[in-house]
Amino acid sequence: MKYRKRHLLAALLSAFTLFSGQALAMSVDNLMQVVAKDSATGKTISWQSDSDRSDYSVEYRHKDQDDVQLAYVTEGKRPPIYDADNPAPYTYGAYMQKLTPATEYEYRIVNADGATDWITFSTTKEDLNQYKVLVFGDSQSTDYSVWGQTAQIAWQQNDDAAFFINMGDLVDNGQDYYQWNAWFDVVGDMIARIPVVPLLGNHETYDKDWKVRMPEAYLHLFALPRIDREKYQNQFYSFDYGDVHFVVLNTQSQELADFEPSLDEDEVAWFKEDMAKTTKKWKIVLMHKDPLQYGFANRPQPREEGFSPEGRLWMPLFDQYGVDAVLSAHLHTYRDRGHIRNFQRDESGPLYLITGVAGNVQYPGLWKQHSLDKYVAPQPETDNYMTLEATDDSLTFRSFLPDGQLLEEKSISSHK
Repeated sequence: MKYRKRHLLAALLSAFTLFSGQALAMSVDNLMQVVAKDSATGKTISWQSDSDRSDYSVEYRHKDQDDVQLAYVTEGKRPPIYDADNPAPYTYGAYMQKLTPATEYEYRIVNADGATDWITFSTTKEDLNQYKVLVFGDSQSTDYSVWGQTAQIAWQQNDDAAFFINMGDLVDNGQDYYQWNAWFDVVGDMIARIPVVPLLGNHETYDKDWKVRMPEAYLHLFALPRIDREKYQNQFYSFDYGDVHFVVLNTQSQELADFEPSLDEDEVAWFKEDMAKTTKKWKIVLMHKDPLQYGFANRPQPREEGFSPEGRLWMPLFDQYGVDAVLSAHLHTYRDRGHIRNFQRDESGPLYLITGVAGNVQYPGLWKQHSLDKYVAPQPETDNYMTLEATDDSLTFRSFLPDGQLLEEKSISSHK
C-alpha cells in the first residue's frame, strides 16, 4: 500500500477511535527508539510484529496536547533468511520530523486493534552542550541475565542518560531469533525511552551453523540514520548530538570479504566525506574491532603485540581528521591506551579506550598487557559499563563495575 493511502487509512482509524471514545489496549514487540541524524528535530522509532500489516500509524504530539501529527511509517521488512525454527518477525519504522528543539513530546502506535499507551520523549536543544551517554561493550551471551543485570543497573544509576551505545556483538549469534528477543527483553524499558546506537560486530554475521553470511537480522532490525551509499545502509553511519559528531564504523571487512569486497575502500571514502562536512567541536569514532593487537597470555599459539588490520587502516585517518576519542570493543576487556598518534604515544592524538564487556562471554586473563596500555581493569575481568559526559569544554569517560565501583575516569579537557 502506498504511503498516502496507508496514512489516510490510519488517520480515519485514529479519528474513529478518538470519536467513539474507545481506548483499546494494543502492544507491539521490541519497541525501541533508534538514534536519529539530528536529535533536536527528529526521532526514529521501530517495532516488530509477526504479521505483515498495512494499517500501522504513529501519532505524535506536544505532551498533553490534542493536536496530533502522523509520522511516516515504513513497510514491514522481514529478513530473507533468519532462523528456520522461528520465522522472522516484520520490522516497522517511523520517523518523526520537523520537531521543535528542547520540547517534550509523546507518541503512540495505532492500528485496527487499538493503540499503545502514550510514551514521552524530549528533543534536545540545538546548542546542547551538556549530557550523559551510557556505553556497553559486547553484550553477547549464553545467558542474557548478566547483560540484563548490567544494563538495568547502569540505567537505574544513570536514568538521566540521553541515549545508550552497544559496541557490537550485541548477540552471540546474529541469526538466532531467540537471542535477539532475549537481548530486547532485558532493555525493554530503557530502549523505549532513550535511543540505542548499535554497532555491527562480527557475531552479527554468523548463521546458526556458525558460518559467515550477510548480517540480515541486524540490517533489518535497526532503522539507522541514512547515508548516501544505499548498498551500505545500516552498516555504518554518523549522527550529531549537541556539539559532538559521532561516527559509527563497520569493521567487519574480513568477515564480509566474499559479499562486499570493496567495503574498506568504500567506507574510507564515505568517512572522508563525512568528516570533511562536520562543523562540530568534538569528534568521536565508535568501532567494534579494536585498533590494537594484543598477544595471548594463556594460549599456546604466539601472537605479538602491535596494531590490528583495522588499526593500520583507520588510525592514520583519525589523526588526519582530528578525531578526539576512539571507542572500541571485541576483546571483552576494559583498557585505557591513552592518546596515540602516528602509532605511538602522543598527547596530541585521539584518546583510545576499549570499552569492556557487558554480557557473560568473558575472557579473564586472555590478553597480555600492551606497551601502550595505561590502565587495565582488575583481573579476572567481569562485566562493566561506561558513561560519557559531554560538556562545553570536556569529554569525560568513566568505567564502572555493576556494583557502582569506579574503575577509571578519563577526561579530555581542552579541544585540540
